[in-house]
Amino acid sequence: MGEVHKLLADYGPAFGQALLLTWKLTALSFVPGFALGVVVAVLRLLPLPPLRGALTAYVEVFRNIPTVGLLIFIVFALPDLNVVLDYDTAVVLTLALVCSAFTADYLRSGINTVDSGQIEAALSLGMRPITVITAIVLPQALRTVVQPVTSLLIALMLSTSLASQVPFPGRELTALVSKIANESAAGIAAFAVAAALYVTTGLVIGWLGGLLERRLRILR
Repeated sequence: MGEVHKLLADYGPAFGQALLLTWKLTALSFVPGFALGVVVAVLRLLPLPPLRGALTAYVEVFRNIPTVGLLIFIVFALPDLNVVLDYDTAVVLTLALVCSAFTADYLRSGINTVDSGQIEAALSLGMRPITVITAIVLPQALRTVVQPVTSLLIALMLSTSLASQVPFPGRELTALVSKIANESAAGIAAFAVAAALYVTTGLVIGWLGGLLERRLRILR
């Protein structure tokens, strides 16, 4: 415990900044990733086979490709195609693409739980298909996937450690641990502190997700 106290005395502000950067990366990648996933899920419902095929391929590729492999491709391969991104943009883009694919896949499962009778009734009343999707199907599907999306958000938060693999401007938790381990003999203590911060953040996200899920379940 004495080593941890000394570590926090020396690097306390740095851990605070690293935690804030971890949260920032999580938010910057989750918000656009979730929004894109919703759009992909909706478009896959349209009766346009070529579009559905392309979007299915999109989901399968980004859902199954290793995240670190995608980051390496964006950072080191895209410049060969004259597409150069800042390191922070590359990390956020990587995480957002993966997030969108999983979100679209989860929503597809949620959409399958919606009673087809509701859809048929809405169409018989003259509602347009896109209106049926956005006004009837999607709201119900979103309520059923709160827990999977919560788990996805936790996984995304942990995946921000990818920023430590590139010359990212700033240090999130994993990069800070690596720096401390290289500069001192407090690597184990630094890892313990970072692990505690990751776990605490994950528990808070899980608690909020459970609270939201219970609230939406009551509103049904």
